[in-house]
Amino acid sequence: MVKALLGRKLGMMQVFAEDGTVVPVTVVQAGPCVVTQVKVPPRDGYSAVQIGFGEKKEKKITRPLKGHLDKVGKGYFAMLREVRVENPEAFELGQVWDSSVFAIGDRVDVTGVSKGKGFAGTVRRWGFSRGPVTHGCKNIREPGSTGCATFPGRVIKGKKMAGQKGNRRATILNLKIIDVRPEENLILIKGAVPGARNAFLMIRKTNRVR
Repeated sequence: MVKALLGRKLGMMQVFAEDGTVVPVTVVQAGPCVVTQVKVPPRDGYSAVQIGFGEKKEKKITRPLKGHLDKVGKGYFAMLREVRVENPEAFELGQVWDSSVFAIGDRVDVTGVSKGKGFAGTVRRWGFSRGPVTHGCKNIREPGSTGCATFPGRVIKGKKMAGQKGNRRATILNLKIIDVRPEENLILIKGAVPGARNAFLMIRKTNRVR
């Protein structure tokens, strides 16, 4: 079984470790996920498994997606993602994955969409330093010079400036699973993960060195 699941962030709490220390954890509803498509190199050019999570009303999906999911016969899903695998022949349509694919102590990477925090200036968004608060100084929270000299005579693309803060895809690496509760499809992950409550997440076994 591939160690990857889709889930939903339920919130944060704290648990006590065996030595009595308090550990902050994020409670995630991980699965159940249903295999909706198996991709093989002869037909698709690569090996992967598509999984679905969450419920969605039939009237809120497109006809092509409806036809795609009707082949599985397990309903309609709010989130679909692909997971690369080495042996696609080991999977079949309709197969269900739940939180039991993970174990206590596993290290995972969690991907989600971070909280949107609206329009922010350079100090809050990028951590710029403010100007001196002295007599006559007018550059207290301004971004400062943004352009160039005669060449190229414009603001370079990608320059750190004021704009929307948050609401971007973010991944937190190498988080530790503190507890797994298969009967409730819950996993407890040490630390914080991206997104607000009820946000969709993707949890994958990390390939980083501990």
